[in-house]
Amino acid sequence: MSDESMSGNISRTHATPVARKMLGYLEPVLWSLASIAIFVGFWELAWWRGWANPLLLPPPHIFLANLPDQFRFFDPGGTRAGALSSGGSIFSVLGVIAWSSIRVTAGLALGFALSLAVGLAIRYFRIFGKLILPLITMLAPISPVAWLPVAVFIFGIGNPPAIFLVFIAVFFIMTLATLSQIDNVPHSYIQLAQIMGCSKRQIYRHVILPAILPELFVTLRMNLFAAWMVVLIAEAVGVGSGLGQVTMMARNTFNASLVFFTMTLIGITGFAFDQGLRYVQRKVLWWVGPSTVRGL
Repeated sequence: MSDESMSGNISRTHATPVARKMLGYLEPVLWSLASIAIFVGFWELAWWRGWANPLLLPPPHIFLANLPDQFRFFDPGGTRAGALSSGGSIFSVLGVIAWSSIRVTAGLALGFALSLAVGLAIRYFRIFGKLILPLITMLAPISPVAWLPVAVFIFGIGNPPAIFLVFIAVFFIMTLATLSQIDNVPHSYIQLAQIMGCSKRQIYRHVILPAILPELFVTLRMNLFAAWMVVLIAEAVGVGSGLGQVTMMARNTFNASLVFFTMTLIGITGFAFDQGLRYVQRKVLWWVGPSTVRGL
């Protein structure tokens, strides 16, 4: 075999894993684009056939036709409460998205951390659990929207009420989910740890906590979308800026194009949040292997 043929075989051998890795990254992106393309295609078809009123349900090619006109409604500083500004750019839009994202991130982080701590404390300290669990069970059914006046009374207007509402939307559900996951830890895990001489603190830290975190991250991802709904309501009423305020202003002025443009931004941002949370989940839960279901 000549040197050229050997070098060609070696290069193909090294290129195959790289190509497979690139395909692994590109395949989800392509499927996502195909899904969006089908949805947009049906929407455009409904407009073309006259099934949808373009004044009430403008298709993407209409509300995305003049982006600079949409940009001028976004004030990244939040000082004009979403009112018409004299100009605007993509950076104005990114600034508004950033403020809403910060509120969601802060509320989710606080809700997840405190719910995990409270859930573990309820099962770890019996007296604490008997005192706190009835209160949490009573407050859990209350809608986060019902807490909006309380948030405004306590924190006033600004970022704190929005962060507080996201925290409320996550905290009670995640606390009850933590308790459920602790109760569902296989008893054989506990027995094995006790046989090995682990203390109660070590069992909670090295057995129970790693066992419940995977399902808790799934629950957190499910509540991510509820957190976005809550923060949009808070921004429309108690914050005075953000994507929620822009949506409310568009509704009050019957600006359908701005409504759907803002909805598009919310959808893209929520999708990016979910992907980011999945990445964090893979990094934090390093001991959990990939799912085998997709291979069936």
